[in-house]
Amino acid sequence: MNNLFLCLTITLLSGLSTIIGSFIILFKSKNEYKLIKISLLISAIIMAYISIFDLIPESFTYINKLYSFIPTVILIFIYNIFGGLLVYTINKKSKIDNKLYKIGIISMIALILHNIPEGIITFISSYKNIKIGIRLSLSIAIHNIPEGIAISLPIYYGTGSRKKAFYHTLIAALSEPLGGLFSYLLLNKINDYLFGIILSFTAGIMLYLSFFDIKYHKIKKYDKLI
Repeated sequence: MNNLFLCLTITLLSGLSTIIGSFIILFKSKNEYKLIKISLLISAIIMAYISIFDLIPESFTYINKLYSFIPTVILIFIYNIFGGLLVYTINKKSKIDNKLYKIGIISMIALILHNIPEGIITFISSYKNIKIGIRLSLSIAIHNIPEGIAISLPIYYGTGSRKKAFYHTLIAALSEPLGGLFSYLLLNKINDYLFGIILSFTAGIMLYLSFFDIKYHKIKKYDKLI
């Protein structure tokens, strides 16, 4: 029981580091329009980087255990497309007119899907070897900070509410310990292929957001965003 509590605590702290990234909204800028463009650029870079250098390689590692190289690449590409199509569909069906707020919400959903597998990995690693789990959780915690930026900045500048920005960032942060709890309850039912699907799908969502939704370079007027 003590080991279980410790593993869940490590996973919780790792996830809560996401909130640190949202502290950026506490600082005011004289040139708000310029900061909005820069913040959207940062969000796009963060999500593209995580997708290309983190999610896709990791999904390849899991799926490649079951399939050879070419089928693995094809499957990852298909799940990437499905992730992008999900965002496209949400954009078409959504009744939210506030573009920045919509970007923040979809970013939050994408990062929740990203954080749940991270929570599972962190919990299982800690459960098997506490030293490895702590090292892994520290590295994940560091990379969770820019994720908080990617969620909080669009929501804050879309709504003007720091409370909403912190609230939505907290939801994404808590998805990591939720993943740890899932891994405890379903410890023997989680397989590598499922991990690979989730990671590839999430990468597709984040890449679509980065290259199609976050059009910081096309923004002409601040009032078009809100």
